[in-house]
Amino acid sequence: MPGYGAIEDGGFTIPAVPAQYVPPENRRTNVAYSGDERPGTIVVDPQVKYLYHVRADGTADRYRIAVGEEGRGLKATTYVGRKAEWPRWAPTRNMIRTQPELYADKVNGMEPGPLNPLGARALYLYRGGKDTMFRIHGTGDFTSIGNATSAGCIRLYNQDILDLHDKVDPRATVRIRSVAESRQMEGDEAVDAALALDPNTVIE
Repeated sequence: MPGYGAIEDGGFTIPAVPAQYVPPENRRTNVAYSGDERPGTIVVDPQVKYLYHVRADGTADRYRIAVGEEGRGLKATTYVGRKAEWPRWAPTRNMIRTQPELYADKVNGMEPGPLNPLGARALYLYRGGKDTMFRIHGTGDFTSIGNATSAGCIRLYNQDILDLHDKVDPRATVRIRSVAESRQMEGDEAVDAALALDPNTVIE
């Protein structure tokens, strides 16, 4: 699949995404964009599960995302406080507390690599100079893209986070759409269809 083949990066191999997991609606593309955000802004729509990187020419680069349980709690506006290539990962205290069977043995974190939950790149989201603990990051679990998931923040195919990471400026604004904003921009039909599959991702 063009754009989603195997990639050698940073001493690691990112596997190709099988074609059946990259339907047309999941492929990154450039689309017309009528929102009022400034160029360089990242707009996350957790309802329809798209991320937009706004450009100056009236378009945006659109990426399909997965929204994890943590990501559903991300609201309003943040900014990119840090960018990382092949980041380390450690579970949050809340993850260890609520799901110790999954995360207690990973309290010291995981080294970078294809199996690391943050994938090949991560954008760390800050507010008021403080880390919100939310991330936009890659994932090797390509089956999750386009879906709600049980854990994690905002996830993209590793191939897509490589593309987005290189375009995003440090301190770029990140906006999270409410369901009302999603209806305005994506249309009632698209939002209703998405919410019928996963009503828990509604952001008021």
